[in-house]
Amino acid sequence: MKITRNLLITLIVSLFGAAGHAQPSVQDSAQLHTIMQLHEQIRKQYAPDGRTAVFEFLPDHEALGKHVLFTTEPAAAAAFERELVQNQLAGDVTVHVMPDHSVGDRTKGIVNLSVANLRTQPRNQAEMATQLLMGTPVDLLHRQGGSYRVRTPEGYIAWIPVSAVAPKTNAEASAWKESEKVIFTSDYGFAYRDADDQSQRISDLVLGNILLAGPAADGYIAVTYPDGRTGFVRDDQVRPFDEWLATRQLLPANILAVAERMIGVPYLWGGTSNKGLDCSGFTKTAYYMNGLVIPRDASQQVLTGEPLDVLTDGKTDPEKILANLQPADLLFFAEAKEENPNARITHVAIYKGNGEFIHASGLVRINSFLPDAPNFDGHQNRTLVTARRYIGHESEALMPIQSHPAYVSASNN
Repeated sequence: MKITRNLLITLIVSLFGAAGHAQPSVQDSAQLHTIMQLHEQIRKQYAPDGRTAVFEFLPDHEALGKHVLFTTEPAAAAAFERELVQNQLAGDVTVHVMPDHSVGDRTKGIVNLSVANLRTQPRNQAEMATQLLMGTPVDLLHRQGGSYRVRTPEGYIAWIPVSAVAPKTNAEASAWKESEKVIFTSDYGFAYRDADDQSQRISDLVLGNILLAGPAADGYIAVTYPDGRTGFVRDDQVRPFDEWLATRQLLPANILAVAERMIGVPYLWGGTSNKGLDCSGFTKTAYYMNGLVIPRDASQQVLTGEPLDVLTDGKTDPEKILANLQPADLLFFAEAKEENPNARITHVAIYKGNGEFIHASGLVRINSFLPDAPNFDGHQNRTLVTARRYIGHESEALMPIQSHPAYVSASNN
């Protein structure tokens, strides 16, 4: 965030109130400008990516002329407070390290809808940032009105409606992890009030949903939702979660099998489920259903994995693609590549083999890099930037569910 003249004026107005209050002095303006500079300096050092770390400077609506800083980074908070003291500004900003008092002792949560929408701001009109599946554990960081700011298992931070998540204490979250659960393995389905698909529906379910497991009954299994609702699911649509997890093998054929199940699913910005997917939500889901939690966005996914050579003189080289890639490798594209060689990554796909790739673009579909192929995609051919191999690569950004602290207790690791 650059400190522009208009932004400075806006913050000065918020600092000193609306019309009718005394106007700020030159010294007051200088103080605010200093605070903003300190904020930007420390944000760049400790929280450069707002998707995974918060360092947010806002007017304090409860104290006229004051500001509040929200952050997920204790080290950043400490550095900012030191700078405020050194500049004799310590009384002008209140620092909140999240999780904060707004969530009380319930700093954990379990997603309670088949697919929950997370947004960039705590309002329904805001841009959708990502989605989470039922049973996904999250950290509750802050509550504002009807929304929680949460951190997902891959470290993504966004806002979720209060109705979409069941808050938990640490003890309750640990009990959830240790309880017997089932994972929904069909593409779509429902839970019912009774062990009868003609009874009232409790909710819809999609691939990857996780619920607590109860006893079996006449071809159904009793389930409990994170918020305590109960129902029945057909037993041929679920597997015991621990059994499913133990059978996950990160093999190219398995990743492609999940990817190909989603062919035809419509593109949805922020989508990560069978109801709708964006490009990186598609790759994330294909790997998740094979036991690996990967970064959320394409521009994050490209930062890990083994680099693979697919270009010659900056252009897509079909011979290198055929020689250097293996099925399930990830391909990364930049829309503005032709104007800027360092353009931001904007698209990702899964390599299928023989020059073909699967990606979410309009809908999940298969295209080819080979110019003579009937499904040749000239646009993606022009915008390809690089490729990465996750299979066999170790990285803190690639976390198996079996050892992920969000999903399993420390005693089970």
